[in-house]
Amino acid sequence: MPRREALAVGLAAVLLVVVLPVCNTLPAGSPLALSNFTLNLFGKFLTYAILALGLDLLWGYAGVLSLGHGVFFGLGAYAMGMHLMLEIGAKSVYQSSLPDFMVWNQVTALPLFWKPFQSSAFTLAAVVLVPALFGLAFGYLAFRSRIRGVYFSIITQALALSAWLVFNRNEMNLGGTNGLADFKTIFGFPLNRPGTQRALYVVTALALVAAYLVCRWITLTRAGKVLVAIRDSETRVLFSGYSPAAYKLFVFVVSAVLAGVAGALYAPQVGIITPAKIGVLPSIEMVVWVAAGGRGTLYGAIVGAFGVNWIQSWLTTSYPDLWLLFLGGLFMGAVLFFPDGIVGALGRLAARARRLVGQPTAEPKQGTAIDHCAPMNSK
Repeated sequence: MPRREALAVGLAAVLLVVVLPVCNTLPAGSPLALSNFTLNLFGKFLTYAILALGLDLLWGYAGVLSLGHGVFFGLGAYAMGMHLMLEIGAKSVYQSSLPDFMVWNQVTALPLFWKPFQSSAFTLAAVVLVPALFGLAFGYLAFRSRIRGVYFSIITQALALSAWLVFNRNEMNLGGTNGLADFKTIFGFPLNRPGTQRALYVVTALALVAAYLVCRWITLTRAGKVLVAIRDSETRVLFSGYSPAAYKLFVFVVSAVLAGVAGALYAPQVGIITPAKIGVLPSIEMVVWVAAGGRGTLYGAIVGAFGVNWIQSWLTTSYPDLWLLFLGGLFMGAVLFFPDGIVGALGRLAARARRLVGQPTAEPKQGTAIDHCAPMNSK
């Protein structure tokens, strides 16, 4: 990682992990004070940024556009939500060991697939393994069949729609349309305490920094160069002795895991997870975040996720009828006027400013990424 980028990542990590939580502890009258509501809102945005990182790694670097990442986000969120529902115990409305919605549906015993989620260790493992295994199975079938381009986007969108329909069914014993909500504690700590919410924010910020470092490390390795080469010309990569399907499957699973971790951090901070976060619309919104910020940059995905959702929070409060129009206009603008996103547009402006003051700019390298990879001998 270049020294300048490492310094920027370090400063951003200090700001997110240390400065903002400290500002949250300041008295309300202080000019730097950060309210509990705002810190919690930032925590939610950071979970979206973790998901956007994985989607940018998949789409921005490998050129694989997924319109179903809400499914993996939902799997992680539901895994955590199931554990939090079981932690409620007799503190529920009906004072039953079963979740309230099961009492409504006249379920007399805890379903078998719910019982392992009584364990905190199993829940933490499931947050990673369930999205990973589901992504591995789906990606293996899709990439082995050489499904790519718009066809892959269509089947992932169909996956999101199917998952939304399944999770809406009461027979699944996952809360149906209402989902899982009214969480009381997380690993024994009350969720209504500011200290717990502050700790959740810090964990989310650390997870975002770790996710960025992992994704950046992948892009700097030879595998990262192959991913970019696949995006540029998959056929050429194939004839160079590489297996595009294996690399795409790898990055798809990594992206699914990041989405699952983001969902698991989202559920306790927001206090609810419903099938509405799994469907087609939220999956498309996730793509808009990456496109608006600048795909293929990683930090552009973070900027897009944070910025778009911050604007959404403001618009839905002040001008609720304009949010969807803004979202559609943002996506159209990103495609038509700044296809490399906000980060790319700012980069072009900076390059133009350097040219105006007479400073030299770096010349773009010729060829695709595969030209910089050593060929592999195929047997």
